[in-house]
Amino acid sequence: MDVERTRVRSRFLPGVAMLTALAAGATACKGGGGTGSTSDQKNGGSAAAPAQPGKYRSLPQPCKAVDAKRLRAMLPASDSLTTEQREQLYAGTAEPSYDADRHVGCRWNATTPDATLLLSVTFERVVSYDRATASDDDKARQVYVRRLTDAHLPFPGPSPSLTPSPGSGSGSGSGSSPGPGPGSSASASASASAVSPVQGASSAPGTGAPGTASSAPPELGSRVLAGLGSEGFLDDKLGAAGATAAQARTVRIVFRTSNVIATVEYSVQPSGPGKVPPAADTQDKARQLAEALAERFSE
Repeated sequence: MDVERTRVRSRFLPGVAMLTALAAGATACKGGGGTGSTSDQKNGGSAAAPAQPGKYRSLPQPCKAVDAKRLRAMLPASDSLTTEQREQLYAGTAEPSYDADRHVGCRWNATTPDATLLLSVTFERVVSYDRATASDDDKARQVYVRRLTDAHLPFPGPSPSLTPSPGSGSGSGSGSSPGPGPGSSASASASASAVSPVQGASSAPGTGAPGTASSAPPELGSRVLAGLGSEGFLDDKLGAAGATAAQARTVRIVFRTSNVIATVEYSVQPSGPGKVPPAADTQDKARQLAEALAERFSE
């Protein structure tokens, strides 16, 4: 009897062991496959694709970015200059740069019997060092907005609309706000300024003495410019009047196109005291140059 029982047990135990091994193997395969799948999903989900680099990888040569005809119109040379001096004047002077692919600039100056004229053009290529969180364009817009704020112009809203929202009032107060605001009124103000002047811009700090800048037509004040690159603005300032020196008018135009920020600065100071450079002529020349530069980037 014991012998027969031993034989049955010897036949039964190998079968149980085999079933146990098969079950363990299936569990291991299932667990291993599940772990690998979860890991793959986790890795794939956490690896967000970085933002694409900005459109521009290099910058144009600023001293050659302005055509000779435009330079002669903005900086008329004195008749007393020799041919060599004229060539040197219109060749410009390059600003020192440690990285010509990131920041470059050029300056020109001319003196005539009527005025002293200064012109500068600078290009800055903005690069995001962490494109997982911000693209080159995002960083460039941050730089642009800081300069817009420094000029005491309204902060550009993310989705501007020319139609005032119900209950927002007449909107006359929002246009005079000197700085950015988080509410919808700031966006409406920025939208209106894109097609019309910033109300009260002539009274912003640095725009000139009372009775001079304020007498200029409101459409010639500092303002956001529509259709210039991705976004742009014009800042018009009059220097303080002196007993022996005339007021200098400086028009600065800043615009962004993708990840490049361009700045045009044009200054006119009449030679005789008591004279004020005309806003229309000074702004038109600076604006036309800025538009030509923006078209150059779009080519």
